[in-house]
Amino acid sequence: MRQHTTQLGLQHMDILSGAGHDAMYMASVCPSGMIFIPCTKGVSHNETENARPADVVAGTRVLAACVMDLANR
Repeated sequence: MRQHTTQLGLQHMDILSGAGHDAMYMASVCPSGMIFIPCTKGVSHNETENARPADVVAGTRVLAACVMDLANR
């Protein structure tokens, strides 16, 4: 994910999520990670959650690049 984010010219940072996301369980089976995008005031998992369309597009571009890379291995 880092490699593709960098290649796309997008800013990124590594974070550790303490939440019990699916990736936490998948990590015992295979390398796993998640793509997070910025939300207004950092609010997520809430009805007031809001993300800018540009950030949604950027996250989708990273996901697509990762899927294409894995599909072509």
